[in-house]
Amino acid sequence: MTCVVELSEVVVIGAGQAGLSSAYFLRRFGFEPVVLDAADGAGGAWRHRSPSLTMDKVHGVFDLPGLPQPAEGDGRRPAAEVVPAYYADYERVTGLDVVRPVRVTAVRDDGAGERLVVATDAGEWAVRAVVNATGTWTRPYWPYYPGAAGFAGRQLHYAGYRGPEEFAGRRVVVVGGGHSAMHVLSEVAGVAAATTWVTRRPPVFAEEEFSEEARREAVGLVEERVRAGLPPQSVVSVTGLRYNAVVREALAKGALERLPMFDRVVADGATWDGGGYVAADTIVWATGFRSALDHLAPLRLREPGGGIRVDGTRVLREPRLQLVGYGPSASTIGANRAGRTAARNVRTLLTAAGIPDRPGAAPIPGAA
Repeated sequence: MTCVVELSEVVVIGAGQAGLSSAYFLRRFGFEPVVLDAADGAGGAWRHRSPSLTMDKVHGVFDLPGLPQPAEGDGRRPAAEVVPAYYADYERVTGLDVVRPVRVTAVRDDGAGERLVVATDAGEWAVRAVVNATGTWTRPYWPYYPGAAGFAGRQLHYAGYRGPEEFAGRRVVVVGGGHSAMHVLSEVAGVAAATTWVTRRPPVFAEEEFSEEARREAVGLVEERVRAGLPPQSVVSVTGLRYNAVVREALAKGALERLPMFDRVVADGATWDGGGYVAADTIVWATGFRSALDHLAPLRLREPGGGIRVDGTRVLREPRLQLVGYGPSASTIGANRAGRTAARNVRTLLTAAGIPDRPGAAPIPGAA
């Protein structure tokens, strides 16, 4: 029989960047969130990144509030090692209560309109507020193209990419216009027999530095869509691609001669309706991810446009629920700001319910 643990405050679902940021700010307001995480260790999606994604390619986009990032040291170390170690230290130093591995199966109303029930494979939590930070990594997006099922070669999503060595001598088509595609092209070009890059839209490269102001503007553009109840677009779709180390490496290898998206996959490659053809042994779908929100289905949050309407992080159809790692905060550049916003919204909600915050709570050891 499932045990119901009654909580008066808040559960955070997910212990990646957005979840840990939310929990940090909740503690700053004096609340003690329980953080549920499906993984068996710290690090969120960074645990699953390719070993070839090294620290000199990620440029500090994984930072958490209140505790400095580790010194860069050897930039050739895999981010999949360094970042999870940093997150584990963060959990320890801040004293966050992360319960893992716990898989959340559903979030539903308690029937009385007073609490949300978070159902998991380890029991149920009845709470007054939920911060959902389940991210996107577990939901790789594979677009449909005619003929793909008949391709005789190998197809993989970026989520399964583990470095260039396995592509030696292969003819590789890389699909996608974001940072994931840049990562693959920068490494596979020169190892593979040939690389072909295809995107639905012409890529936009931006010369200027990606300043804090530019980051805020990019996040704001994505927020406009989610306020309207539309499915969110990626942040890179409005920022363009910066000439960082990965892009420059791909350019130097001549890998960024982009072709428009093919119309059909054939057994040994891809074709265009106008008569074009490219031979391929491998197709890498660097086509992004979708938000992992199936467990929220009982709350019936979807709008007619297919998205979930949020104001900042607050879900309009269910104000007890905050979405971080969704829409603008699905990118690392918006995660910490979203965590702060979610914590403030939870404080407002709980204060209105007669549960005041506790300003002046003990400072978090080791945190600024």
